[in-house]
Amino acid sequence: MQEKPTGLQPELLLELVQMKMPFGKYKDRILCDLPVSYLEWFAEKGFPPGKLGMLLSTMHIIKTNGLEYLLKPLKKLNK
Repeated sequence: MQEKPTGLQPELLLELVQMKMPFGKYKDRILCDLPVSYLEWFAEKGFPPGKLGMLLSTMHIIKTNGLEYLLKPLKKLNK
């Protein structure tokens, strides 16, 4: 039986600067560029299931806690 990973997973931060929103008002916008108001809406209504929901929830936590500086070096690498 394999245990679920705990703690920070650096590859998730990379996905936040690479993956695009697949639907909705901000379709095709990179997840790290979504406005906090949109992420707050999801937090209130419920994040989508699966990996996308987990990534959006993570982005919400990053933005509402002033941790966006963690993504800046990764965004530069991804350009």
